[in-house]
Amino acid sequence: MHLKLEEADKRGAVSLEEAIARRESRRAFKRAKLTKKHLSQLLWAAGKAPSAGATYPLDLYVVMGADCVEDVDAGVYHSAKGYLTLIRAGDIRGGLAVACIQQMFIAEAPVSFVIAAEYERTTRVYGERGVRYVLMEVGHVAQNIYLQCETLGLATVAIGAFDDGEVARVANLPRKHEPLYVMPVGVK
Repeated sequence: MHLKLEEADKRGAVSLEEAIARRESRRAFKRAKLTKKHLSQLLWAAGKAPSAGATYPLDLYVVMGADCVEDVDAGVYHSAKGYLTLIRAGDIRGGLAVACIQQMFIAEAPVSFVIAAEYERTTRVYGERGVRYVLMEVGHVAQNIYLQCETLGLATVAIGAFDDGEVARVANLPRKHEPLYVMPVGVK
């Protein structure tokens, strides 16, 4: 199943300075659906982060709950080139929360982004120093997601405390994709 993302807005109602000033980690979400526009905007922002040598070592996976995003079925989706592709059907938010060291608020978020790295894309160009570049890049992506959430009235938090193998298993990630961050997202 392929889902085409919507065109991103390039102008928002909140200035960059306001978004930076208001940015904070939030672990509580209203029981409200996200829209496909929300997803499109967040994935666009994530994709605008710089990448060392344009190697793009990161892949984004979107974990969606049942009845949590308008007109989108629950499952794990891979984001690439303006499309979401279903890689695992069903609502796995509870399993993701358990894999994140029992941080059960993750199961309450309508959506979680799993940001994973394929280090070889960068290390084949930069050697071992490429690992550092990948870690820098995931920070850039996470900050873009944080700031875009602020402009959309959404909440998020960057989660680094998890069992890597369990997150990869639950989300059905390819073997070469190592999870670096989990970012649950919902309405403030």
